[in-house]
Amino acid sequence: MSAGARTLIPMAYDEELAERVRDVVGIGADVSERRMFGGLAFLFGGHMGVAVSREGGLMVRMEPAAATALVDDISVTPMVMQGRELDGWLRVTDAAVTDDRDLTAWVDRGIRFARSLPPKKPKR
Repeated sequence: MSAGARTLIPMAYDEELAERVRDVVGIGADVSERRMFGGLAFLFGGHMGVAVSREGGLMVRMEPAAATALVDDISVTPMVMQGRELDGWLRVTDAAVTDDRDLTAWVDRGIRFARSLPPKKPKR
């Protein structure tokens, strides 16, 4: 590495935001947490509904048409992975979830969608 070059180290996800999401999610037989994509994902029946992103804010999964209607290109943008937009996935900035009511609304969207899907069969 040349002098002055920096190595970028991925930021860990926001533990405080993760705790706030846990408060909204609650405890349930179908609820689990898993570290994914450098963040912390919350799964419902084995389906990811919401995640605290290592890049800040949330990743929220919902019905694709409903997701498209919520994009404002400022605090809510389509989620992009490997250069490709993912249908039904949104990136929600930290600024959009500072208020507990707003956080609850976003988390509930992800929970509702994930729970609308048939439960995944456990892996062997």
